[in-house]
Amino acid sequence: MLVVSKTIKHMPADTTCEEFCARATLAIRNEYENANADLQFLHQSPTWRMAASTAIFSREKHEIWMIGDCQCFIGNTFYDNPKPSEQWLAEKRSIFIQKALANGSTISQFMNEDTGRKHILSDLIKSCQRQNIDYSVIDGFPIPMKHVRIIPIPQEKKTPIVLATDGYPYLAETLQESESLLAKHLADDPLNIGQFKATKGLLKGNRSFDDRGYIRFFE
Repeated sequence: MLVVSKTIKHMPADTTCEEFCARATLAIRNEYENANADLQFLHQSPTWRMAASTAIFSREKHEIWMIGDCQCFIGNTFYDNPKPSEQWLAEKRSIFIQKALANGSTISQFMNEDTGRKHILSDLIKSCQRQNIDYSVIDGFPIPMKHVRIIPIPQEKKTPIVLATDGYPYLAETLQESESLLAKHLADDPLNIGQFKATKGLLKGNRSFDDRGYIRFFE
């Protein structure tokens, strides 16, 4: 995250999305080389790579760039860029947990130890093996531009824009509403096995099931 943030901070305003992807990839690759990392091992083992997703607003290009799993609002229109296997894995975890609950397990038990996530762990690892093949992520290896989502922004009027991580199951047009929807969801379904399904749930001691970032501004 710090390396990607620094890359964004120092890139020219007229940078294109493809140029940014190349710059960010090179920045991560330099970190590997500075640490004398085994690049051949990292090539074969994506789960050991540094990795980040990001959503970027380019004022110069009037575009939003989505590399990896993130989400946004442009005006009243919602956009996301999910991993292709994410919903299937979330469904598999949900079925496992619901069967366990029907057989006497408790929600509290899963909030102490998410055995549902352990049930899909091997599938999650297989999914990671396909990063920058089936989906995009910044990890120091070439990013396939076909999996980067570029969204044009209307220039004719002042447009409200929201950029957020996937830690919000229901993204709203204000932070307050997004947090309120999250709080209600966690109270109703802390395991994320109902209307909104995820590959992990809320664990005891945590405030939510995933990291979250949110910014709202006008283009």
